[in-house]
Amino acid sequence: MNKPVLVIMAAGMGSRYGGLKQIDPVDADGHIIMDFSIYDAVKAGFEKVIFIIKKEDEKAFRAGIGDRMERRIQVEYVFQDLHNLPDGFEVPEGREKPWGTAHAVLSCLPVIDGPFAVINADDYYGQQAFQVIYDFLSTHKDTDKYHYTMVGYLLKNTLTENGHVARGVCETDAAGKLTSITERVRIEKKEDGPAYTEDGGVTWVSLPEDAVVSMNMWGFGESMMTELRDRFAGFLSENLPKNPLKCEYFLPFVVDELIREGKADVTVLKSRDRWYGVTYKEDKPVVVKAVQSLKDQGFYPQKLWE
Repeated sequence: MNKPVLVIMAAGMGSRYGGLKQIDPVDADGHIIMDFSIYDAVKAGFEKVIFIIKKEDEKAFRAGIGDRMERRIQVEYVFQDLHNLPDGFEVPEGREKPWGTAHAVLSCLPVIDGPFAVINADDYYGQQAFQVIYDFLSTHKDTDKYHYTMVGYLLKNTLTENGHVARGVCETDAAGKLTSITERVRIEKKEDGPAYTEDGGVTWVSLPEDAVVSMNMWGFGESMMTELRDRFAGFLSENLPKNPLKCEYFLPFVVDELIREGKADVTVLKSRDRWYGVTYKEDKPVVVKAVQSLKDQGFYPQKLWE
C-alpha cells in the first residue's frame, strides 16, 4: 500500500485574505497556521503534500509558502478550476463561486494513487490529530466496503468568542462509526452553552459542549476519488436548476451518501486538542497567544523550521 499523502485545500486563501501577500503570520518569525500543520504532518509520518490552489495564485503561493515547504516535504500542486466540469455541463453565466470542497478534492484525481488525508489550509488541528489519522490510513485498506476516517473535535474546543461558526455536528454508533453529519451554519457560544439558529437568531437550539463536530479533517482511500468523479454529474443535474450561482458540491455530503448506501464506513477518531483558526480578525490575538504557549510547553521549537 502506498504511503498516505496530505491534501491541503488552499484554493480559497486568496479570496478570504484579500490576496496571499496579506496572510497574517501567527508568530514573530512569520509562520502561518499551515506551517504548523505541515510540521505536525511531517512529524506524524507524511512525506508528501498536495496543495489545491487557484492557478492565478500559483506564483504568489510558491513564493510565500510552497518553496519554503519543499525543503521539508515533497510538494505537488493541483488547481481548482471553475470550468473543470463533466462533459455536457458549462459554468452558468454569472457564476464566480467555486464548486465546493468535494470539487476541490476532485482536482487531485490525476495525482492520487493511494490513501490520503484532507485538511483546510487555515485551521490548526493539533499534533494528535495528524498522528491518529496517519496511523489509521497506514493500517486500513478498502475491502468489500470503503474504510474511511474523520478526526472529530469537541464542539466546545472549536468555538470563537467573536461571532458564529459553521460546524458539521456528528452522530456515531456504539462502535464509533459515523452515522450522520448535520451542517449547522450558525453556532454561537451563549451564556448557558453552545446553541444554533436556523432563522436568523429568532430562536436558538442548545447543543452539548461535548458534541463531536467535523473540522474537515478526513482520511480516505483512493476509492474516494472515483466516487467524487462519478457523483459530480448527478449533483450538477439536481442542483444547477435550483441554484445555478451558489450550489456547492460538499465533501461531507458525498460521505453521507456513501454511508447511507452502505458503501463506506467512517471511523471517528476523537481529538481532545483545541482547534484554532482566524474566523474573525479579533481571533488573531488568541491564535498568536496559543501558538506561543504551545512553543513554551515544548510542542514546537521556538524557531519552527530550524
